[in-house]
Amino acid sequence: LGADHPATLRSVGNLATLLQSQGKYNESETMHRRALEGSEKILGADHPDTLTSVGGLATVLQDQGKYNESETMHRRALEGSERILGPDHPDTLTSANDLGILLRNQGNYSESEMMNRRALGGYERIHGLDHPYTLTS
Repeated sequence: LGADHPATLRSVGNLATLLQSQGKYNESETMHRRALEGSEKILGADHPDTLTSVGGLATVLQDQGKYNESETMHRRALEGSERILGPDHPDTLTSANDLGILLRNQGNYSESEMMNRRALGGYERIHGLDHPYTLTS
């Protein structure tokens, strides 16, 4: 399919996530960046797959303690998802939740609470009270 085919880029993103799970953060970051750059080039900056790549990069940056860059990426993912998918789309709510976790790690508890409450409220509306996403929020 080629290096820049959307299916190839999804595979790159999946590998990045696996590497991150194994604690291979530098390799994971490289793969996340490759997936993001390819998605931006082929699909555009606001495509949902690109925004997923943004979120993936944000999480590996967070795992490495690169909080400022991670926050920039988390906010980009959230703002793009809100604009393209809407405020109550599951991907948007996941982005809000992920940003909330990062903000908590940074000690920004008031904004973290706001993001987590937003995600919880959205999950309750779209999934109900007993859904795993709602319960873990």
